[in-house]
Amino acid sequence: MTDRNELADLCAATGTTFILALFVDLRGKPCAKLVPVEAVDELASDGVGFAGYAVGAIGQEPKDPDLIAIPDVASFTPIPFIKEGLAVVHCDPHVEGKPWPFAPRNILKSLVAQAADAGFEPWVGAEVEYFLLKRAADGSLITADDADDSNQPCYDVRGLTRMYDHLTAVSTAMNQLGWSNYANDHEDGNGQFEQNFKYAEALTTADRVITLRYLLSTMAAERGMVATFMPKPFAERTGSGLHFHLSLTSGGAPVFPGAAGEDERGLGLSPTAYGFVGGILEHSCALQAVMAPTVNSYKRTGATATRSGASWAPRRPTYGGNDRTHFVRVPDEQRVELRGGDGSANPYLAIAAALGAGLDGVKRSLDPGALGGCPEHIESLPLTLLHAVEALEADPVISGVLNAAVPETGPGDAGLVSDYFSRLKREEFFAWHSTVSPWEIENYLTAF
Repeated sequence: MTDRNELADLCAATGTTFILALFVDLRGKPCAKLVPVEAVDELASDGVGFAGYAVGAIGQEPKDPDLIAIPDVASFTPIPFIKEGLAVVHCDPHVEGKPWPFAPRNILKSLVAQAADAGFEPWVGAEVEYFLLKRAADGSLITADDADDSNQPCYDVRGLTRMYDHLTAVSTAMNQLGWSNYANDHEDGNGQFEQNFKYAEALTTADRVITLRYLLSTMAAERGMVATFMPKPFAERTGSGLHFHLSLTSGGAPVFPGAAGEDERGLGLSPTAYGFVGGILEHSCALQAVMAPTVNSYKRTGATATRSGASWAPRRPTYGGNDRTHFVRVPDEQRVELRGGDGSANPYLAIAAALGAGLDGVKRSLDPGALGGCPEHIESLPLTLLHAVEALEADPVISGVLNAAVPETGPGDAGLVSDYFSRLKREEFFAWHSTVSPWEIENYLTAF
């Protein structure tokens, strides 16, 4: 239960008159109710109810009891630059007084608790890539900036200048929220951008990814544009990733840096860090079902040519130093970058799965092998969503992550969420078109 006085005090201090009580389903679809400040006491003490089946992919049927969203006051975020007096608070869905195990935020909280039990605090940074599009006269979606048509537009200062109003508005918003936006750039695809913010605790970063997607979509719409996080909206262009920078501390002290002279591989990492990397590589195929969870995802990872000459999407689970072709890049001794995720990933699930894989590697002291290599039993990352789902079903560690918030009430409930997730993804695989189409792009715009 949220402290009603604390939430009310925050509203009063920030001039908040309405609150979006928000959570996401398993696909990452943001769902909310708009709550007036006059009802803040009821929101804080009782939460706000939803018909769970209507939400989407969250494990409910029409006959099930209400899903009650309980606000996490620590996530309270005023967003007056969207609407004067508006704020967002991220919520933990409950059913009949208990945390709902299908809720992604509850799953990630369970993994953070597991990390704490192992003596670690997980920290995560996220790189959110997206395209800015607009409607053509025929209703189709095209690049918002007509002049953005070069073969290698990445970092183009003219492209940044033409999108100055949008990019600076988003940057200002992030800095007002205390996220420490430190760079905004034109990415590798025409119409593609990335706006970076400082790393934070795992749950905070996941909340911020969801909030940022909402802000980007809303602020783009105000300028007549459409923001999409679709992995591969255009066959000839680079796709959009969702890369995570991961690290662990123990009692606040970093555990990834190795002692001087300790690392013969030359990356400056500790045995704990190498175990973490080893776990990610070991579970890489199953991880892709969570980090690249759509049919369209595999059009990105399967791309062999783009206008710019590179796809930036790894096809094999390798690791190495400051080299962006690897599945796991090690830019320095403080962190590792996981580059397998894409813009369709649910950040709560993706971060939870990455933590689960890494912690398993630490627990088992897994050796990632030689630099540039990958596990001997893995030839490549999954070629399709179906292959990834099959790998997930065969991997008890990553499927166990999805079930992390399921109460231990009996053996029949052990695979409750992972089985549901697998069925969901199998249905999507067989239902979706085999090529990028206007229908598919429209579907993504409503899904994320």
